[in-house]
Amino acid sequence: MEFFNTVLNLFKGFFGWGSWVSLTDIIKTGDYSKLLTYQGFQAMLFPILPFLLLLEIIRGAFYKRFKVINYKLSFFSFVFNSFIGRYISIAMVVLCIGLFEKHAFFKTTFTWYWFIYGYIVWEFSHFLYHYFGHKVRLFWCLHSTHHAPESMNLAISNAHFFLEAPYADFIRTTVCILLGVSPLMLGVIMFIDGFWGTFIHIGENVMKDARLGFLNNIILTPSHHRVHHARNIKYMDTNFCNLLPIWDRVFGTYQNEEQEIEIEYGISRPMIKNSFLDAYFGEIVALSKDVYKAPGIKNKLLYIVMPPGWSHTGDHKMTTVVKRKYFEDLEKQKNEVAKDSVLM
Repeated sequence: MEFFNTVLNLFKGFFGWGSWVSLTDIIKTGDYSKLLTYQGFQAMLFPILPFLLLLEIIRGAFYKRFKVINYKLSFFSFVFNSFIGRYISIAMVVLCIGLFEKHAFFKTTFTWYWFIYGYIVWEFSHFLYHYFGHKVRLFWCLHSTHHAPESMNLAISNAHFFLEAPYADFIRTTVCILLGVSPLMLGVIMFIDGFWGTFIHIGENVMKDARLGFLNNIILTPSHHRVHHARNIKYMDTNFCNLLPIWDRVFGTYQNEEQEIEIEYGISRPMIKNSFLDAYFGEIVALSKDVYKAPGIKNKLLYIVMPPGWSHTGDHKMTTVVKRKYFEDLEKQKNEVAKDSVLM
């Protein structure tokens, strides 16, 4: 009986049951003033996400597009991580605040203008963590689980390696605290970021065109994040920010979704079809093999810190190399078409 209760609680957690309970408790008591508090706002806002997840599944089933396998990796990652990942992540945030708050370059207050500053700093810290997650092989091992699914749906926000959150929170919390973002402000920013970071994974069963109209030119929409999850060469390593595309525009990694390019989700490495173990541990195994076979200490270390696709033989398959060749080939094709049109 205890086993079935555990399984039931995991399903409840996966579908955000706690968010529903918090909201219904407020409704039962009739004390709606609680909605004006941070916890009340959280209780009011977060049930939207599990509702959209259910709607996504129901619409997919109605139109015969629902596949249980599309949610397998997300659910098993949630189950695996629920035992250890979340506690390590919370501990990392608390540790970084305790270690670095006294070393902050200056202090800010919780005002609207400092909040704007704080969010810009947060996006910078998120960009750094996310960029390194794609550009450092060791960190890619932690992040690749999130990119492994070959479809897009809200549940994918649960598909993470259990050590990714502590790694992300170490960078984000440290940068924010050192640059003067107060712990209270940081908590509010994390709340907004967590909500939006889940929402931008919404699938086509609920939102076919995810550009959100004019907002597509102002913020990072689900459309932008679908591009980020794509393995199409043109889309690789783009849109690292979460809500505000400031730093993607600054560093040249901003990319809109293009109508003529159909998104292909997943990672470029050949994977065992529908294997949770390969999605969760596959990149770690691949890195271990490369390090073991590499000649000399220097090459072994380089495999760990260089981008995915780097090779000691010089036969690099890094994103920068692959994209450069892709655009060179496109340019050659355009020139050939131009020549043919002149001859005609």
